[in-house]
Amino acid sequence: QVQLVESGGGLVQPGGSLRLSCAARGNIRSVNNMGWHRQAPGKERELVAVIISGGSTNYADSVKGRFTISRDDAKNTVYLQMNSLEPEDTAVYYCNAKGYLWPARGFDYWGQGTQVTVSS
Repeated sequence: QVQLVESGGGLVQPGGSLRLSCAARGNIRSVNNMGWHRQAPGKERELVAVIISGGSTNYADSVKGRFTISRDDAKNTVYLQMNSLEPEDTAVYYCNAKGYLWPARGFDYWGQGTQVTVSS
């Protein structure tokens, strides 16, 4: 079993910044992909950013230049630095992690979600 522990959401004014964290805990051998998705009311869940082992990243067009995803492999933790936040970024943000447990069973887990609200 893997538990994803998210933190860092909250209320921020337009133009402000937030940093989300997600730590993967369990009998983990390796974490390959770690990423963030979001779901706004009445909309489908969408990819925000993903980072794979080795450091390659991919971003949604709507957040390029404003959000930065990074990871700390020693802590099995992924971060999302969100700058220049806009009201359109308001959503529940979900962490996702894919990898392998010991000895060699794959996993694909989601966090419980953290609310980000951008409003004046």
